[in-house]
Amino acid sequence: MTPSPRPPQPDENPAGIDLPLDPLPGHSSRGRLERILRRGEFAVTTELNPPDSADPEDVYERAKVFDGWVDAINAVDASGANCHMSSVGICALLTRMGYAPVYQISCRDRNRIAIQGDVLGAAAMGVANMLCLTGDGVQAGDQPGAKPVFDLDCMSLLETVRTMRDEQKFLSGRKLTTPPAVFLGAAINPFAPPYEFRPHRLAKKIAAGAQFVQSQYCFDVPMFREYMKRVNDLGLTEQCYVLCGVGPLASAKTARWIRANVPGIHIPDAVIARLEGAADQKKEGKQIAIDIINEVKEIEGVSGIHVMAYRQEEFVAEIVHESGVLKGRRPWRREPRPDDAMVAERLDHILHDSPTETPQAIVSQAAN
Repeated sequence: MTPSPRPPQPDENPAGIDLPLDPLPGHSSRGRLERILRRGEFAVTTELNPPDSADPEDVYERAKVFDGWVDAINAVDASGANCHMSSVGICALLTRMGYAPVYQISCRDRNRIAIQGDVLGAAAMGVANMLCLTGDGVQAGDQPGAKPVFDLDCMSLLETVRTMRDEQKFLSGRKLTTPPAVFLGAAINPFAPPYEFRPHRLAKKIAAGAQFVQSQYCFDVPMFREYMKRVNDLGLTEQCYVLCGVGPLASAKTARWIRANVPGIHIPDAVIARLEGAADQKKEGKQIAIDIINEVKEIEGVSGIHVMAYRQEEFVAEIVHESGVLKGRRPWRREPRPDDAMVAERLDHILHDSPTETPQAIVSQAAN
């Protein structure tokens, strides 16, 4: 898509990191991800795999490793039909700390009433990006007896959120007082047959409302390049931003298992052979991801990458840094507040020097 000629705008509200940015002409959201893409900068997104926990610190610890390296963080919605902390809950925690989440919405578990309510709730909490997914079937998860919903699919979900945003109404026709200001996304898989149909499916998602898409893992660059050629020929990159999915493989054994058991992920024999021939397969898997990024970033119409590093999140910063895709740009990171050290020092003093004080007194003194 053609970048906006406007000069860069601040990507943080000076009144507070958890507050929305000023609206910009032509933008559907107030989020940083849309700003970066419309400026023509190469975007980097990633995924936060949700914890099996109700402790917010488990989310914050997982998010910290991405500080300063990614432009947005996907809050995964029960991928593989396995239950974890909810994606809307993760988004609530991330927005509180100033991160830019991508709220994944799966149609598997909720009907249109619940989904529309969640869209409004997420938008009210400052979520600016939403990724519309049909969702894996319940048989793929560890609770196959669960009742699947699938009231909507990814196409109708896109249309639903777009209607709420642009027409300011629910599917019932009832008016919204304040619509959700969101940047709409979807998933694509150039590596699943029928290959010739995949660009046309993207066109349908764009027509339904998709403004950006994130692809399935790319391990076959020639196949992805051919897909992008067709997408460009159809003029779709003038209407939607394409982020290529990449990620490290831990070992040849892992790669073989994924290829055999995870539908839609295509891993060529050459990639597995390269892993098998490496002295350190985990390190080689990271290097393969970097090499793939260096190839796909040069493909016409690619606006960014989506780095998926399940249980290897610590590699994301290294992969982004060593690939050089940021070209010196520093994505947002949570900087320490000026009073953080003072508050920490005061609390330490109170806890060590005044052990008999009540918790209420400690909080009161720290606040003062």
